[in-house]
Amino acid sequence: MPWKNEKDPYKIWLSEIILQQTRVDQGLAYYNNFIIAFPDVHRLAKAPEEKIFKLWEGLGYYSRCRNLSVTAKYISKQLSGKFPDTYEDIKALKGVGPNTAAAISSFAYSLPHAVLDGNVYRVLARIFGIYTPVDSSEGKKQFTVLSNELLDKKRPGIYNQAIMDFGAVICKPLPRCSECVFRKHCFAFLNNKIDELPVKEKKIKIRTRWFYYLVIEYANKTAIRQRTGKDIWQQLYEFPMIEANKEQDLHKILLSAEKQLLIKKGIYDLISLSPVHKQQLSHQLIVGQFITIKLKKDFTSKTNGHIADWLWLSKTQIKRYPFPKFINKYLLSPASQALF
Repeated sequence: MPWKNEKDPYKIWLSEIILQQTRVDQGLAYYNNFIIAFPDVHRLAKAPEEKIFKLWEGLGYYSRCRNLSVTAKYISKQLSGKFPDTYEDIKALKGVGPNTAAAISSFAYSLPHAVLDGNVYRVLARIFGIYTPVDSSEGKKQFTVLSNELLDKKRPGIYNQAIMDFGAVICKPLPRCSECVFRKHCFAFLNNKIDELPVKEKKIKIRTRWFYYLVIEYANKTAIRQRTGKDIWQQLYEFPMIEANKEQDLHKILLSAEKQLLIKKGIYDLISLSPVHKQQLSHQLIVGQFITIKLKKDFTSKTNGHIADWLWLSKTQIKRYPFPKFINKYLLSPASQALF
């Protein structure tokens, strides 16, 4: 990996933010693209947010991208481009928690702070036979104490990288025990408890949301808007949308759109209705369809607050804006190729 043995704290920070909630094989291409586009923190700080989000497009957990932009501006302007060099100052950066701060401080400055990510939790729970839930307060304290006891204080960066890599390559959720150097000492292996460890006490409740997108065309342009509320996909772009908590028929969706003044009765033609699209997020299942509508005449008005923030863009212009994976999947489907 290009960030291995890296000492530039900017590049280490960038790699660690990308790898939060992301597999290494998925994050690698994003890291390379960011380094090419923004070789230093000043370039990232000056970049338009649309460009940063476009490069991040498809990686998910977009709060990381927002934090990346905010932190780059802070380091560039307030710290004159000098990355913080203490654990506490690194941890104080937006989007950087104890684990990420430990990784950055140990890799860049050889500071003795143990990394405790999902891979490390798994390795320690299995080898030492720890049944305390990793997502409990007691578990976090117990694993933190153990990981700091095991840390090589003279070579913390090498140790942290080694145990993280070991969890990612050997002690995976489906482990390669035949290749493991710890199998003569591993509690989980010796007691056939591999599938039981680590333990999590909290079960994720999945919420289903229905998104009905209106692909509204007029004069060879299509309307999009930015998601500005504190919700998933914040600051990304989308088509005007009706949300429902259950499946709705097309007639009800169009009536709802008319009531919300997103479209006006009698001045549009219904062109098509897409198949159902789905995207599974960590705590939500997004289900929905795309309804293509062509306006017969312009009904926009400066007094209509619902559509005042819409952007009317050509096909070429739309491709420059960052969209969530749910919409990009539609844009790549055969049903939308005639439009985009």
